[in-house]
Amino acid sequence: MIVEEEDRTGYKRTLFRHWVDADRDGCDSRAEVLKQEAVVAPAQAAGCKLSGGRWYSAYDDQYIDGPSGLDIDHLVPLAEAWDSK
Repeated sequence: MIVEEEDRTGYKRTLFRHWVDADRDGCDSRAEVLKQEAVVAPAQAAGCKLSGGRWYSAYDDQYIDGPSGLDIDHLVPLAEAWDSK
């Protein structure tokens, strides 16, 4: 097995689109994940503004109320994935 050094040459965060609305339903990918992962569905207002709702965090065995208390991110940071090609 050959292990190579990580190489960040050419990496730019702006190369990756952020929070797109792939299905064009008015909700970006963050909102889609929040709606899908909720244990109590949030209310959805115009412009896909979410409020209320409840989510479970398996990482720390806690419940989070309201979407503003959550970060939606990659399990592997983009820069690390780029480095590890």
